[in-house]
Amino acid sequence: MHIESLKTLAVDALEELKGQDIAELDVSALTSVTDTMLVASGTSTRHVAALADNVMDRAKEAGVRPLGVEGHAGADWVLIDLGDVVVHVMMPDARRLYDLERLWADLPSDVEQEARGGQA
Repeated sequence: MHIESLKTLAVDALEELKGQDIAELDVSALTSVTDTMLVASGTSTRHVAALADNVMDRAKEAGVRPLGVEGHAGADWVLIDLGDVVVHVMMPDARRLYDLERLWADLPSDVEQEARGGQA
């Protein structure tokens, strides 16, 4: 599935169940692991789990099998790895604590790291 279609699918799944503060992070220049991260908040652990389930269900319906899912048991922070898109669904406290948007914005790109000899 094309990355734009995959992003749209995931965002639509999050919006369908009222995911809050959905953010898209283009990390393609920062890591080779994925191109895009989506971050969304839920209002409770049940809501976080339901949002994650909806993303996984919509992906599977589109023929995309998640490469991995982490954190679903506790549902404070669920990560769904769809390959080119990684979705983080978090409780607001966890989202504030880990501040993924700032963390990824502050990282040097792979090109910058190579220019420095691989040192961050």
